[in-house]
Amino acid sequence: MKSYDYQHRQGIEEISWERFAALSAQLTEALAPHAIDVVIGIARAGLFPATAVACVLRRELTPVRVTRRVDDVVQYASPIWRVDVPSSVRGQRVAVIDEIADTGETLALVATRALERGASLALTACLVSHSWANPRPNLTALVSDALVIFPWDCRVYQDGGWRTHPEIEAALAAQKTSPNG
Repeated sequence: MKSYDYQHRQGIEEISWERFAALSAQLTEALAPHAIDVVIGIARAGLFPATAVACVLRRELTPVRVTRRVDDVVQYASPIWRVDVPSSVRGQRVAVIDEIADTGETLALVATRALERGASLALTACLVSHSWANPRPNLTALVSDALVIFPWDCRVYQDGGWRTHPEIEAALAAQKTSPNG
């Protein structure tokens, strides 16, 4: 399955801020036994769960930016590097965290880079993973093949007012026209 192929989603999974907190806590509990030294958060939206986990585990947070987007619009078929993994991960046990694993490609790319930079361990973790993610994250709080709507993606401020995120509108429309919708 290719990334952002919304017509294959089955149903809608709305994540409230309260549920985000619960899923982040679940991810924290799953990561705690691994004695992580550093949390690597994948910007942009992966910084939400990465920050939550880093704060409660009392670990350093290192942001990276790997994306298919420019100005929140998908421009690339595969993720490109904008901010790389720092060399300070050498010898560290890291958790690479994103909000969702769709294809699994972004998490794997960052984990591989962390190992290339000398990390002694690079676990991948996310709040939500689709069943088709390949490679699968090491740790996931929720597996769902629904259209996942996070609280930060519900609405955007555009042209002087609040509106439903255009990508969410398009995803909902694609889902309604698909055999799964």
